[in-house]
Amino acid sequence: MGASSEVPAARNAVRVLSYLAAQAGPSPAAAIARGLDLPRSSVYHLLAVLTEEGFVTHLAEERRYGLGLAALGLGSAYARQAPLTRLARPIIARLVDATRENAHLAVLHGREVLYLVEDRAPGRPTLVSDVDVRLPSHLTASGRAILAGLPASHVRALFPSTAAFADRTGTGPRSLRELRELLRAVRQRGYATEDGEVTPGLASVARAAVDHTGRPVAGIAVTFLADGVSPERRGELAAAVGRATGELSRRLGARVE
Repeated sequence: MGASSEVPAARNAVRVLSYLAAQAGPSPAAAIARGLDLPRSSVYHLLAVLTEEGFVTHLAEERRYGLGLAALGLGSAYARQAPLTRLARPIIARLVDATRENAHLAVLHGREVLYLVEDRAPGRPTLVSDVDVRLPSHLTASGRAILAGLPASHVRALFPSTAAFADRTGTGPRSLRELRELLRAVRQRGYATEDGEVTPGLASVARAAVDHTGRPVAGIAVTFLADGVSPERRGELAAAVGRATGELSRRLGARVE
């Protein structure tokens, strides 16, 4: 097997692991194939290899597959190294200095976003999005920015039913159709927003940083008091966030203008 044929297989193996990581529990091979739009035979082959290497566990009695101990080892190694946090922290600090607003960095963790960096501007309101806090991704600006860059099949796997749509303030998408419409607007606008859907009175703008493959890996957001912030000012904040995500993307190996 040549190198050119190995690359798609490697990418699909990563997609299988990402799919399993997004689920609440182990999944049947058929569901994985359907969620990723891959041939079932290919999925079985990938699962067999990943099982041999310890990244996937086969629950034979249940006919399901879940993440293995090797995947846990990767997570522990990432927690020790924290490369994304190290790269992003000075960028977030400069963003706060430039905007005089609170800013943070979050990554997708299942259907939630996990906050890795939080930088507060002097005199600005207290936020619920502290480091290590998790919030529903479909309600946060940073989560929406990340979701807007994912394949439709990945979003569908994360939100398979209306039960997946958590609620905080009575607003926000409550179905996959509504979420898809919202994400379409994010792509058209170029950045994500939320207004009172996490905390009443506070709003955010966010963009996603991408890696060398163009895949969104983190969202950077600025949060501010919604009242008194004009559309023009929100656009300025979104532009500042865009410069920050562009810098982080370049540090992650992406080619951005």
